[in-house]
Amino acid sequence: MSDPIEVVDNRPRNSEVVPVKESSVNAAWKNFECSTERKKSLQARYVYGFIFLLTNLLAWLIRDYGHKIFPKLYYLKACGVDGLECSRTNGVLRVSLGCCIFFFLMFLTTLKTRKLYEARNAWHSRWWTIKFVLMFISLTIPFFCPSFFIQYYGEVARIGAGIFLLLQLVSVIQFITWWNNYWMPDSKLKQTSILGLFMSTIFYIASTCGLVLMYLLYARRLSCTLNLFFITWTVILFIVMMLISLHSKVNRGLLSSGIMASYIIFLCWSAIRSEPSNSKCSPASEMAGKGDWTTVLGFLFAICAIVMATFSTGIDSQSFQFQRNEVEWEDDIPYKYEFFHAVFSLGAMYFAMLFISWQLDHSTKKWSIDVGWASTWVKIVNEWFAATIYCE
Repeated sequence: MSDPIEVVDNRPRNSEVVPVKESSVNAAWKNFECSTERKKSLQARYVYGFIFLLTNLLAWLIRDYGHKIFPKLYYLKACGVDGLECSRTNGVLRVSLGCCIFFFLMFLTTLKTRKLYEARNAWHSRWWTIKFVLMFISLTIPFFCPSFFIQYYGEVARIGAGIFLLLQLVSVIQFITWWNNYWMPDSKLKQTSILGLFMSTIFYIASTCGLVLMYLLYARRLSCTLNLFFITWTVILFIVMMLISLHSKVNRGLLSSGIMASYIIFLCWSAIRSEPSNSKCSPASEMAGKGDWTTVLGFLFAICAIVMATFSTGIDSQSFQFQRNEVEWEDDIPYKYEFFHAVFSLGAMYFAMLFISWQLDHSTKKWSIDVGWASTWVKIVNEWFAATIYCE
């Protein structure tokens, strides 16, 4: 008989256990790194928003107090006689250009960033010292540019501000659609539908009260024909949107039309509030020459509203995606960096138009923002455009 063949096991001990442990450790470490990078990315949004807020305040200081706070601007050749070309309207445009340059550079350097482990993600979320230096250089360069170049930028800024308003409008409509689907998704969910119906009632009551108040406050006289036209046309849009939402072929529900009605009524109210003080039916005529605390608070609230509108639109890149069913992975960035910075770059043009009331050849009064006939008609057109998009 032949001897039995002895089988020798040459595998190292725990050969099956070690790779499993190593892979689990690597996976846990990778998840930890992704979580850390994601937190830094989300926190970076607020830093950029704070930078944008500081830029808005700088534009206001240069517009109203630039000749007192920044006397050295008088000695720059590009600022002209007494430095007037670097203060007031031109000063706002120069600060806006600097802010636009900074965020446009951030747009170029973060373009097509998709993963948290990419170097461009670190550039977006960290290296703040270098970026603050870059911001300072970007804000300084426009003060050495000739005045005719700043005027050209002002014309471009009008277009950029219009694009920003369009993006903001799309973002608002997408939010209204999401809200309507969240509160009233299905008739089977009775509790959610009841809550949605309650919210619809609140919005419709608030919209009706807003229309009545606008008639009482801003159209008390028949001579206020323009205000009567604005408010009456808003009432017509309000009724049309409600009827379309209730139509059997549309069936959008009352909640979405109620929220949209409140939004267009707010735009109408804001447009009337933007009428210049020399208009006899303007609410600003009663406060002309009064720089009290209500004016200051209104001004500061308007600045905060600009920052919040820019911030909320910048992080809402999903509303502008063509492919909505993309698979998201753990190492994907939480929001589109290039879109975020592009919106802030357009937002720099938008706040410039608000500070100068969309006019390049007139200076605005102190503690005023977005006041003038140009501002009024921009908001009215925005209201009509919003209602048209919703109805379609």
